[in-house]
Amino acid sequence: MEAITGHPLFTFTRENNALSDFIKEFRKTGDTSLIPEIRQLSIHYAKKGDLLYPLLKVRYGISGPADVMWTADDEIRDEFAALAHEDDHGNEWNARLDTVLTRAEEMIYKEQNILFPICAVNFTQEEWSGIYRDSKDYDICFGVINETWADAETRPSDGITAPGSDITMPGGHLTPEQLTALLNTIPMEITFVDADNINRFFNEGPKVFKRPGMAIDREVFSCHPPKIEPMVRQIVDDFRNNRRDFVPVWMEKGGHTMLVKYMAVRDKSGKYIGTVELVQDMEFAKEHFLGNLS
Repeated sequence: MEAITGHPLFTFTRENNALSDFIKEFRKTGDTSLIPEIRQLSIHYAKKGDLLYPLLKVRYGISGPADVMWTADDEIRDEFAALAHEDDHGNEWNARLDTVLTRAEEMIYKEQNILFPICAVNFTQEEWSGIYRDSKDYDICFGVINETWADAETRPSDGITAPGSDITMPGGHLTPEQLTALLNTIPMEITFVDADNINRFFNEGPKVFKRPGMAIDREVFSCHPPKIEPMVRQIVDDFRNNRRDFVPVWMEKGGHTMLVKYMAVRDKSGKYIGTVELVQDMEFAKEHFLGNLS
């Protein structure tokens, strides 16, 4: 599969080769301008975490990569970020950098010799096609451009089976096309998880937090790295047992201030029927209020 132009394993392998070259060049020259290039491994790791680990764990019961490699990915990424924010590049800093570079090299080996072969043996053509399509939503890393995989270019139906037929709600009625466009127009990333903890809906459009289509109908907990999963489970459990109705989380992501708001969804009787996650870029508010103060 790694030899099939455009196949996800073809792209993952090319990214690993490019990363390996950057690390070798850095070790040879000590050129610190290569560090930002190497840090693009966070994009490569994000694709693995969103597209490979959950599928292996949930569909095939192979939890090792998700339980071990996903945690290592986060540790490597976080250490590079920490080093980038430190000004003292003395002996200790260089020793830490050498250690994390070695861990990144070890991860390349593990991917090529453990993770990718496991995926190749288990994943179906349909699943690889879904991974291929979802991977288009991620930024290019290491200069590796996604090649076209002709066999996966035919998209499945968008799921709207009766154009023009209305969906009736207490507040009115909309066609599926109108409802889809409305939800996609709201300037937030919207995720709905049902009462059984299953991902049921993502709105479309560019996202800071990627929502691969293959995650639909998959348990929400499988979509989070091990260090985040306990927090997500606690929030959902609190909603289910009426301990809380919403949880706001403020964070910095890609240089932007983001508000992630988790809200319990209840019917008219107060019964818990799911959780909605709303992600909003709050830079517009900062610009508005800080601008008025200046």
